[in-house]
Amino acid sequence: MGLFSKILEKLGIKKKEEEETKPAAAASGAKPAASGKSAPKASVAGAGMRSMPSKASSSVESAPKAIEVVDVVAQLETKAMGKDLNWKVSIVDLLKLLDLDSSREAREELAKELNCPADQMSDSARMNTWLHKEVLRRIAANGGNIPQNLLD
Repeated sequence: MGLFSKILEKLGIKKKEEEETKPAAAASGAKPAASGKSAPKASVAGAGMRSMPSKASSSVESAPKAIEVVDVVAQLETKAMGKDLNWKVSIVDLLKLLDLDSSREAREELAKELNCPADQMSDSARMNTWLHKEVLRRIAANGGNIPQNLLD
């Protein structure tokens, strides 16, 4: 699991690619991974099917599915209370709030994972600035409510 996946996990967000592959896997007849979710409803209703939550079956049947919005701002603001961390401008502070490795090595790996341009990688300050914007942009793309002023 890459560092960006860990960021999304800490925020309670599923990666967009994961959501998109679930309906494709169900349509192809592939069984879902051992996640506790059941297969789509079959045409023959069994007794066990009645007790299944409707959300599990409807998420597989309906396409396209809207991304569920997660209140990232509220989560991060709550975590930041009483701490001298500014997640809105610092990738290091953002990672610290999420209890993730914020070392230079970890940030370089995250930058590589997110395809940071080589010219940005050669300068730590520029890489951090790019990385912070890119992480926030990708959180927003995966359903996090990041304010537009932080994405510009």
